[in-house]
Amino acid sequence: MTADAHRYEVTESTLAYSGRIISVRRDQVRMPEGDVSQRDVVVHPGAVGVVALDDGGRVVMVHQYRHPVGGPLWELPAGILDVPGEPASVAAARELAEEAGLRADRYDLLVDVWSSPGMTDEAYRVFLARDLHEIPAAERYVPVHEEAEMGLARIDLDEAVARVLRGEITNAMAVVGLLATARARAANFAGLRPIDSPWPARPAHRG
Repeated sequence: MTADAHRYEVTESTLAYSGRIISVRRDQVRMPEGDVSQRDVVVHPGAVGVVALDDGGRVVMVHQYRHPVGGPLWELPAGILDVPGEPASVAAARELAEEAGLRADRYDLLVDVWSSPGMTDEAYRVFLARDLHEIPAAERYVPVHEEAEMGLARIDLDEAVARVLRGEITNAMAVVGLLATARARAANFAGLRPIDSPWPARPAHRG
């Protein structure tokens, strides 16, 4: 029997933990052979990221401390989908403005990703932003907590890809977004999806 042919029925579901952003749901799932097995699921609101590519072929990267890994990582401007009903593209534009002080005249959809489907329903969508403009200093968002110490750099796209392959850029969203951008550029950006393309993987429980 294939996975598609079996329903994997949830016989019981309880909330094991609820935090500020994530929660943990404990499901009892009936397997194809009839046994019931426990599956713990990290419930996440979903996220967006932006590869901001300037006219010089450089991408905007942020250097941010991440407590779970005990140090800073090079990442894309990104954030969680924490405004109910907000289009993902609007959330992405807000994160680009807040984290990089930039607006973009053009957005395209790069890629949709399940972050770690063996343990979480987190999905994220990565956009490509071009035709960038600096936001005047007086209009910029004032960062707090880890974001207050966040660094910002523009890195040539080819160099950024090389850093991915050298293991120097390891944030998953950044890796996916940079490699997708390099591939898109090689194809002269043909075939990119519109920013409002259907996204059935977007978590429906929040955001």
